[in-house]
Amino acid sequence: MTHSIGIIGTGNISSAYLKIARELGVFRVAAITDLDPARAQAQASAHGSRAVTLDELLADPEIVAVVNLTPPATHAAMSLAVLQSGKHVYSEKPLAVTREDGQAILKLAQARGLRVGCAPDTFLGAGLQTAREVLDAGRIGRPVAATAFMLGGGPEGWHPDPEFFYQPGAGPLFDMGPYYLTALVNLLGGVTRVGGSAVRAHAERVIGSGARQGQKVPVQTPTHVTAQLTFGGGEGESGPVATFIASFDVQASEVPRIEVYGTGGTLSLPDPNTFGGPLRVRLANSDAWETTELTRPFQDNARGIGLADMLEAIDRGAPHRASGELAYHVLDVMQTTLDAAEAGRTLDVQSRTERPAALSAHPAWLPAGMV
Repeated sequence: MTHSIGIIGTGNISSAYLKIARELGVFRVAAITDLDPARAQAQASAHGSRAVTLDELLADPEIVAVVNLTPPATHAAMSLAVLQSGKHVYSEKPLAVTREDGQAILKLAQARGLRVGCAPDTFLGAGLQTAREVLDAGRIGRPVAATAFMLGGGPEGWHPDPEFFYQPGAGPLFDMGPYYLTALVNLLGGVTRVGGSAVRAHAERVIGSGARQGQKVPVQTPTHVTAQLTFGGGEGESGPVATFIASFDVQASEVPRIEVYGTGGTLSLPDPNTFGGPLRVRLANSDAWETTELTRPFQDNARGIGLADMLEAIDRGAPHRASGELAYHVLDVMQTTLDAAEAGRTLDVQSRTERPAALSAHPAWLPAGMV
C-alpha cells in the first residue's frame, strides 16, 4: 500500500525524502509547503508533487502523515499542529528542544491514536544493523563499555547562517548527539544514569563563508560536552557504560567514531550519520582487525526509511522502530547531560526505552534488488 504524505520544509534534507519515496514506493509525496513558496514550488516541480500552503496541506484528507523538516526550535509547534490536524507525524531530529515539548507531542499523539516517528533513522542502515547482528550473536562477548566521539571545529566555517547551531537546544550535543546516542541505544539499550561536563570555548563565532563572511554570531550553548552514560543491565548485574564527547571545538582528531568493548573483543562502528560501513571486529585472541561484511540493506543514503517503517507498522498494527518514545529518551538523555554538568553530579534519567527491534535483512516493504 502506498501512503500519501506531506512535507513541511524544503531544506537540503527534503531531497533525500523525495528520493527514497520514489525508490521504495511505500509513500508518495502528495504535497510540499515552505515559508518560501518559491522554494516549495521548485521542489514540487522537480519531484512531481504539489506546492501548497501549510493550511492546505494539513486539511488535505488524502495525506495520512506529514514529515516535519522545519528548524529544531519549531519542531514541537509544527508536530503538534500536524497531530491536531489528525495526521501522523515524522520529525527530523531532535524531537523537540525541551522535555516539556517532547512530552506534549507524545501525549497528544496518544490521545488522538496517532503515531510519532523521528529521525535519525541511520541506525536502520546496513552498518549499524549489521553491528547489532554481530553484538546480538555474542561475537565480542558481553558488552562492557563503549566510547563515542563527534569532534569537529563547528559549522560556521561552511554554513552561511550558523546562528541556530549556537542557540539553546542546538550546539554539538543536540545537533549531532541524536545520531550517536540513538546508535548506542540501538546496541546497548536505554540509558539509566548520566554524568556530564560542558564548556563554551568562545563567546562568539565568526562566519567563514557566504554573503555574511566575517560577521560574528553569539554562542549561547555549550560547545564541548562530555557525557558518562550508564545503560540498564539485567536483573542482578550492572549494564554497560559509555563515554560520549560532542564538540565544535576540536580542529583535528584521530579517535574512532564509536567502539563497543566486549568481554571477547572490540566492535568498531562507522559514522552513525551514515548508513553504510566500514564495520570492523577484533577478537581477544586475534592480532588484527577484521572487516565484517554488511548483511543488511541500505548502505547508501536512505533517509526516510524510518518513515517507511512507521507507515508499514501502522498497517500491521505493530510498533515502529524510529519512534517518538525512542527520540524522547534521547532528548531526555541530552538534557540530563546538561543538567548533570550544571549540578556537578550524576543524575538519573527519568525516561525509559527498549532497544528497537532489529531490522531484518529483507523487510516486507523493501523492493526486490534494493540494498
